[in-house]
Parts: sequence; structure tokens; C-alpha cells
Amino acid sequence: MSVNIVVIGGGAAGFFSALSCKLHHPEYAVTLLEKSDKLLAKVAVSGGGRCNVTHACFDNKELSQFYPRGERHLKKLFFQFNAKDTVAWFESRGVRLKTEADNRMFPVSDSSQTIIDCLVHEANRLGVVIQKGVSISEIQKNGSGFILTSNGKEIHADKIIVASGGSSKLEGFDWLEKIGHKIIPPVPSLFTFNMPDEPIKKLMGVSVSLALLKIKGLKMQSEGPLLITHWGMSGPAVLKLSSLCARELNEGHYAFELSVNWLGDQNEQHIRDHLSAALEGLGKRQIGNVNPFALPSRLWLFLLEKNEVDATIPWNQIGKKSQNKLINTLVNDAYKVKGKTTFKEEFVTCGGVALNEISFETMESKICPGIYFAGEVLDIDAVTGGFNFQAAWTTGFVAGKLESR
Repeated sequence: MSVNIVVIGGGAAGFFSALSCKLHHPEYAVTLLEKSDKLLAKVAVSGGGRCNVTHACFDNKELSQFYPRGERHLKKLFFQFNAKDTVAWFESRGVRLKTEADNRMFPVSDSSQTIIDCLVHEANRLGVVIQKGVSISEIQKNGSGFILTSNGKEIHADKIIVASGGSSKLEGFDWLEKIGHKIIPPVPSLFTFNMPDEPIKKLMGVSVSLALLKIKGLKMQSEGPLLITHWGMSGPAVLKLSSLCARELNEGHYAFELSVNWLGDQNEQHIRDHLSAALEGLGKRQIGNVNPFALPSRLWLFLLEKNEVDATIPWNQIGKKSQNKLINTLVNDAYKVKGKTTFKEEFVTCGGVALNEISFETMESKICPGIYFAGEVLDIDAVTGGFNFQAAWTTGFVAGKLESR
């Protein structure tokens, strides 16, 4: 008698779960259900349409540290399937990956369609049945198996893999709460900072390659490229900080003070010494025309104006008071944030199925054996850089083994 496996969710985790299931149990009948009419929607828009497949971090402990929620659990899972395994999996199927300067990994084609085509082709080759437009509203235990309800119709399964993705609303998890799972309320992660009252917005398009960001009253900080936008600030440093502080910022209704060190991890004394050494060579050159910190000129002029330093005076006429104000702003600039902007196509949430209810050797539910979980439906999320997809590949691969504790 055939064993029927149903995978709920046609995203990265769902596809990888189905493929892993067919790899480990080629004799099983595997059906993948997607509620929308589009498969792998997030894969399509990821990385600006290029798909940031994973991150070139091949040490399991180091890799796990990029997950504000799920670090300890993923560290175990990476011994079963990690970033190195992801690279090998795709390349063995004809998809070559490349590593960019920031260690993000993309297909050489620079097209997410390459990844989509690979996954869909593999599913077709292995005989995974794919059904779109099928939304599951209820799961019921039925003897040793399950009955799934979709639009009044029943679907029978011996085992289920839930890879339905995140939800921005708690109600999106109602059907999982009904089978006994605790849901950690979802809040947005990976968002940009809105600064409606800050004049720095007029510098939209200006970026710095390395800034250090902190939030007043919180311990977390992040470092990386920063981009000024017409609504505030974005870029990897901002997105990382939003992920690290997702729940705290939600509780504070996204109103907080952001501290910016425009020169990365350089401290005040280091900058003071650097400026003192540079002053001798700057002489009569106008402060606005040349800055010794290699900042974008528009940003430099903005910071001079903010500190009431005349951009037309020569460097050898700058007073100590102006120097001190400028140095303090370079390392400890402050901006009021009031709100966020979330990428609707690529939204990531923290929250989902509570991790203590899952066996992280197998991804099987401790509450309802025979049901397995993978991907963002779990209370796992990461900073930007390919890590969320890596969690999808890893949890999907392990869930697809269908092992029990």
C-alpha cells in the first residue's frame, strides 16, 4: 500500500522538503500543495530578482549566530545539512553559484528563475505531484494518519510536512493552533527605518560602505553598508538591526532614537588622532571641498551644516569647539525614527510555531507525531544575507527524511 505524504507550502522550504522526501523515500507518493497560483514566490523576488541562495559561511557554529531566533536549534541541524551542502546540491544539478564581496551567494546567471527552474525540474523528475490553489483550513488526526480539509474537500495523508511560511497576522496560524501548537505572535523583521522629521532624507541615494548602528536603550548593534532613502535609512546595517531588535521595536511601536557612527567601528580617539595628523596637510583647503574621512561629499556637507561649521573656511581656521562637535557627530550621530517600511514581497517575520514543541533532530512535532515542520512557519528568522533561505533548505532537508524521535 502506498504511503501518502502531503507537503503544505510551495515555497523554498516546501519544495526542499518534498525533494528530500523523494530522495530518502522514493517509493512514497509525495504531493505538494500551494494555496496561491504561484510557486516559489519569495525565491522569485529575493535579492532583487537574483535569489540570494545562501551565505558563504561554512562553519556551523558561526553560521548559526546569524539567527536571532533559532540559533541553538539550527546549530544542531547544520550538522545534517549546511551552506556547503546547499552549494553542492545546486551545483550537482547544474546550477553554479558565485560568492560576492559580502559573502552572499547567487546563481552565476544572476536570475532567480534559474533556482526556480532547478527546483521545479527536480520535483517533476522525481514525481512530486504539485497542486496550486489548495488552501488547508484544518488538520485532523485519523487513526495512524491525517485528514486535511481544503474548501470542504478532504485530503488523506499518512504524514504531513508543514512548510506554509510566515504570516504577518496571528490568525494565519489558527489552523496549527487547533492541533495543539503554541504560536509565538508574529512581528515584522527585516525592515527599514522611517524618519519623517529628519532632514537627512534629502540625501536620498547617498550610501556609506561601513556604518555602526545602535538603538538607544538596547544592547544590540549592527555594522555594514547604510543607504539613505527618501523615507529614512535602509541597507544591510539597518536590516540587520531590525532583525536583531524586531520584538523590542514592535513593543515600542517603532519609535526610537538611532545612533550612527558614520565611520564604522572607529572610536572618538582614533578619529581625533586621524584628524590631527591630517590637519597639517589640509592647510588652506576649504573644509567643504575635502574631508579626511572619505565620506560622500553630500553627506559631509550635511554634517558640516548640522554642526554649524562653515564649509567655505579653510581647515587651518577650524576651531577646537567645531572640531569636537564634528568628531562627536561622526561617531555618535542621532536620528529620531518613527515607523518602519517592510518589503511586502520579501517580508520576514519573527514568530510562528514555538521551537520547544519541535524535535530538532527530525523536525517532527512533539505535540502531534507524524507532522513535521520546515521554514518560516517556525519561530526562526535571520539577518539579511541568504540565511533565511539556508534555514529553509536545512529544515526542509531534515523534515523530508520523515524520521521519528
